[in-house]
Amino acid sequence: MKTDGTALLDLRNVSVMRGPNVVLENFSLVIHPEEHVAILGPNGCGKSTLIKTITRECYPLAQEGSSMTLMGQDRWDVFELRSMLGIVSNDLMSMCTGNACGRDIVLSGFFSSTRVFPHHRVDAQHRQMAETALAELQIAHLADRPVAEMSSGEARRVLIARALVHRPRALLFDEPSNSLDVFARQSLRETMSSLARAGNGIILVTHDLSDVIPEIERVLLMSNGKIVAEGAKDQMLQRKPLEKLFGIRVEVARHNGYYHLW
Repeated sequence: MKTDGTALLDLRNVSVMRGPNVVLENFSLVIHPEEHVAILGPNGCGKSTLIKTITRECYPLAQEGSSMTLMGQDRWDVFELRSMLGIVSNDLMSMCTGNACGRDIVLSGFFSSTRVFPHHRVDAQHRQMAETALAELQIAHLADRPVAEMSSGEARRVLIARALVHRPRALLFDEPSNSLDVFARQSLRETMSSLARAGNGIILVTHDLSDVIPEIERVLLMSNGKIVAEGAKDQMLQRKPLEKLFGIRVEVARHNGYYHLW
């Protein structure tokens, strides 16, 4: 993927509160559009708040020395931003339920909604781009199927098609394998690998080591609202850094490019 050198995300000394609590404190992170990055951390470490900060659902405190830019801009129309950064999250999945069919879920990506509502104007180009995204994910057969009748794995692939429909600068996956069975997990990871090899930037946020696809190059370890270590994948996914991160004794194995923790 060709870029102009501008960082996709550039957070400098950002602090974010949720209610009375500071969840991210003096948090810094730089990711470029073409990167394949994993942010790994235990539940409760602030990963969800980080995602909501990136998607402008949470806003940092205004303080000296703090800055945040997305693709070089510090101010965004949220709908425009969501067209440039494809999001696949469990929060979004929980809202895409009911009688909406696969095609409508994908089309909803043009409107930053969770389905096509009567006031939305869908044109021929929208429909063509939605059909293309469904075909690329090999799920054209789900176009007319209601989400309520899909398996969790099928619904997750429809969400990926929704995220891809804009041809975004990068894709952000939030705990992507949650609630999926073994077959669906493997299918999802193969899809993520294929997208990475096709030149899409990948930001993976997870607590599950086995989500880290072989194409991930850089891993950041997150704990208590901070990045506590970062480096090349093979350096970070070792026993000592992971024991320190999760606070327990662990063993790490690698098989076919994937890492497993127990």
